[in-house]
Amino acid sequence: MPTYEYQCHACQATFSVRESISQHGHADVTCPHCRSRDVELRMSEFYAKTPRKS
Repeated sequence: MPTYEYQCHACQATFSVRESISQHGHADVTCPHCRSRDVELRMSEFYAKTPRKS
């Protein structure tokens, strides 16, 4: 399941949420610190884990 990073505009906290791809964009995300729903999706790093060594 992918992890998405959000930033709260009310308290400026950043937090991560694990959502399935089908849930992403459809669920209401709330800040775990202040319970505000005024949050914005942040760009985050992406990496792929493979069994092969590079």
